[in-house]
Amino acid sequence: MSESTEQKNNQIEEKPSNSKVIKKLVLLVFAMFGFGFALVPLYDVFCDITGLNGKTNDVGVAYTAEGVDTSRTVKVQFITRNAKGIPWQFEPVINEISVHPGEMKFVNFYAKNTSQRDIIGQAVPSVSPGIAAGYFQKIECFCFTQQPLGAGEEVEMGLQFYVDLDLPTEITTLTLSYTLYDISGKVDS
Repeated sequence: MSESTEQKNNQIEEKPSNSKVIKKLVLLVFAMFGFGFALVPLYDVFCDITGLNGKTNDVGVAYTAEGVDTSRTVKVQFITRNAKGIPWQFEPVINEISVHPGEMKFVNFYAKNTSQRDIIGQAVPSVSPGIAAGYFQKIECFCFTQQPLGAGEEVEMGLQFYVDLDLPTEITTLTLSYTLYDISGKVDS
């Protein structure tokens, strides 16, 4: 058999093999897409079960602390950031506060719409370390509602909270972070 005939036979044998590989790769791409799509709800379920990810309550709680633990002090830090595309100045009035577990505190956040159009903002909170999120109790928070601001308008928005008495003793600092999003186009009029 000649060398060119042998090469043609090898090429013919490779073609079915290549189509099988392509089919497997396409199937793998769809499986990866499906897995990635399922990760978001699975991650939310995992965080709800374990208390990770620093998610705080999204509705106000009643003040239920039975006394104040004056033997402990917890530093609560406040951080803000704007999501891409929201032209607001958004910051805490104070960057940190010391609080005794069980003690109710009130702090303000400043927001100013620096654009030439009306914008509806929504702040999304997160606490770190994540395990402490279940011990940070918001009684009132501007993050519970949408914040409409007209062009150039400014406002101070309040947060009333307490740190639960059951906060593990090894946690001495909590960081409450807010990310502000423009939801103007997502609100039904």
